[in-house]
Amino acid sequence: MEKQQQHDGDGGGAGAAEGDIERLPADLLAHVLSLLPSFRDLSIAGGVSRRWRRAVERSLASRRRLSFAGQRTGDDTAARFVRAAVNLRDLDISRSCWGCKITDEGLIKISSADCVGKLTSISLWGLAGITDKGVIQLVSRAYSLQHLNIGGTFITDESLNAVANSCANLKSIILWSCRHVTEAGLVALVNKCRRLECINVGGMRVPPESFVGLLSISPALQIRSIPQIILNAGVQVS
Repeated sequence: MEKQQQHDGDGGGAGAAEGDIERLPADLLAHVLSLLPSFRDLSIAGGVSRRWRRAVERSLASRRRLSFAGQRTGDDTAARFVRAAVNLRDLDISRSCWGCKITDEGLIKISSADCVGKLTSISLWGLAGITDKGVIQLVSRAYSLQHLNIGGTFITDESLNAVANSCANLKSIILWSCRHVTEAGLVALVNKCRRLECINVGGMRVPPESFVGLLSISPALQIRSIPQIILNAGVQVS
């Protein structure tokens, strides 16, 4: 009888604890969830119940930075989280070690989020599943963008033209190993993004001598990861 009473007591305590959590006001639950440090934890919490899912999305409203790096993320999940993060400024959906599944469809869905026009930093590093189609849709609405990382992707000059036409405040861009970008795309970018301070061109197929022409457009431009052959031509490297 004593063991049964003890068992009943323990069970009642667990039930009471569970009940206490469920009785938390929606705002307080959202605040608690906003303290979770990783996207993985948020994703797990969002799977507890519909109420918790709504609380997770509510908690995202106060976030300034959101990173999916290191997570197995798909188009729908990423878009849902970004749409909820209305005050987002820094978005990192780089390819993770587990294989990020973001495609053009995901970028198109993300582009409709209210926060996109306020983003100052976007990283699409190494996303093999994206093309100009998705990148153009996203950057064309990122009017406040200052830092862009699209290295390791298969973009072409079309994406750079979209950046040049929409992102007048751009300060830095990483194009590492973007082997389908040509000199024409770089010239269009530097011509229109007059605030551009730094560009990473390592691993590209553009002839080294072509970078000298970029300095005639923007003498203060820092060009990173360029071959030694043009050091004597006055190109600023770091």
